[in-house]
Amino acid sequence: MASKLLLDLLNKAIARELQVIVQYMWQHVLWSGPEHFAVKGELEDISKEEMKHAESIAERLYYLGGRPTTKPDPIFVGKTLKEMIKQDAQDELVAITLYKKIIKAALREDDETTAELFRKILSEEENHHDTFISLLEGL
Repeated sequence: MASKLLLDLLNKAIARELQVIVQYMWQHVLWSGPEHFAVKGELEDISKEEMKHAESIAERLYYLGGRPTTKPDPIFVGKTLKEMIKQDAQDELVAITLYKKIIKAALREDDETTAELFRKILSEEENHHDTFISLLEGL
C-alpha cells in the first residue's frame, strides 16, 4: 500500500482538479464581451479535461487505499478576462509543480503506475499552461 504522504499528495491533486473544474467552467459561463468568444471553448474544453484528471486520480487513490476528497481548493473566478486567465496560468503552474512532486514520491515507493498516470496528466497540464500563456499574450 501507499504511504500516507503519497495518499495525501493524491488528495491534494484531487482538490486542485476539483477547484479548476469549477473555476474554468464558471469563467466560461460568466464571462461576456467580445473576448469571451475567443476563450469560451478553451475554458470549457480544459475544464472537461480536468474532470477526467480528477476521476483518474480518485480511482488511483482509492485503489491505493485512500478516500478521495470532495472539497476543492479555493475557487477564483475574477472580474476581468485578463485577471481570470492570469490566475488560471498560475494555477496550472501549481499543478505542474505538485505533479512533479507526486511522480518523484511515487517512484520512491516503486509505484510506477502512479508515476505513469501523473506523467500523462503533467503533459496535459503543461499544455493547459501554454494555452493560458498564449491567451494572455492577446489580452
